[in-house]
Amino acid sequence: MQHPPGSAGFSLHAFSTARLAPGLRLTALPGLLLAVLAPVWSADPWPQFRGINRDGISVEKDALAGLTAAGPKELWKASIGTGFTSIAVADGRVYASGNSNDQDVLHCLAADSGKTQWTYALPAKLDPKMYEGGPNATPTVADGAVYLFSKAGVAARLDAVTGKEQWKKELAKDLGAAIPKWGFSGSPTVIGDRLFLNLGDQGTCLNAATGAVVWKSVGAAGYSSPVPIDAGKRLLVFAGLALVLVEAADGRVVWKQDWQTRHEVNSAEPLIADGKVFLSTGYNFGCALFDIAGATPKELWRSQAMRNHFNGSVLIAGHLYGFDDTTLKCLEWATGTEKWAKPGLGKGSLIAADGTLIVLSDKGELVIAPASPAGFTETSRTQVLTGKCWTSPALANGQIYCRNAKGDLVCLRVR
Repeated sequence: MQHPPGSAGFSLHAFSTARLAPGLRLTALPGLLLAVLAPVWSADPWPQFRGINRDGISVEKDALAGLTAAGPKELWKASIGTGFTSIAVADGRVYASGNSNDQDVLHCLAADSGKTQWTYALPAKLDPKMYEGGPNATPTVADGAVYLFSKAGVAARLDAVTGKEQWKKELAKDLGAAIPKWGFSGSPTVIGDRLFLNLGDQGTCLNAATGAVVWKSVGAAGYSSPVPIDAGKRLLVFAGLALVLVEAADGRVVWKQDWQTRHEVNSAEPLIADGKVFLSTGYNFGCALFDIAGATPKELWRSQAMRNHFNGSVLIAGHLYGFDDTTLKCLEWATGTEKWAKPGLGKGSLIAADGTLIVLSDKGELVIAPASPAGFTETSRTQVLTGKCWTSPALANGQIYCRNAKGDLVCLRVR
């Protein structure tokens, strides 16, 4: 998530969710194959927080193919209001939120020009609290709809093309669920006809089409987004006091792994690979790797070398890259051994594509570097924004999207 003291449906892979343009069909003719497959890689590559697989890694081929030492070029810029939501991109549209005049406003913009297609507003106080305030949770786009989740626990579904409201639910109020200190921040996760939210100590599930509650919990929520595992049959919910594995169908708890931190701030999404899960939290708490292949989690190692405050790490070729508070670091996945540390980027964020790190410093510098355990060697460094930049970038169709706290949203062309 991108809640300021920590986020956006689920997809297995870009190819499995892609939709060919009307009139195109797969063919075995070699001369046509490349042209026919091209739309696959441009279909919804970043429809939610941290990308299509919610791991911060782009699935696009050659996403950074046009990048030079001069850095990416600005394509357009827009103003969306104060907030910390990241960006979702689907079907040529960009979705991001900010607060203006005590309203949380979702902006739908044309990806090629930044022109406003429509806006949707929810009454909401700016609510600054040791940060500028505004909305936290990134919108999620799935099956022609866009889903919102506000700091106060209001969820809504809109038509992704027109912005027409299809339903709205005041969930925290209706369910009696506790609102976290800095407001709900986990972005919606969509699996088929179900919508999952980090609301309560075990998550909450709605019917995606109607907003009807399927199952619920009301205890201490965390600030991260629910992460599906086992082909969407189960979810990992990083709640306020524990990591919880639940059955997607009915919310039954499979196991809980205690993870009690200062202020109950568990913000960075769990990272999953090879039957293992990596957790990391700020406020000097640290990180750990657990084997979750068995009936209960088994701790493999624990360290204070990676303390993700509100932006998660990425996993590339057996190594973790992320922000240990204000220092960018690389750790070995299997052992937690620190490989290198790069200070000077503040409480930044990062995503990755083509084996390359895309890092946004907290002062708006976009830094590109190969992901290598041997060291951090910059390919380019570009000042793309000013002011506080705590929100993770997004990457779709060869364009990087970055925002700052006051609501400047910039689109940068890299392919």
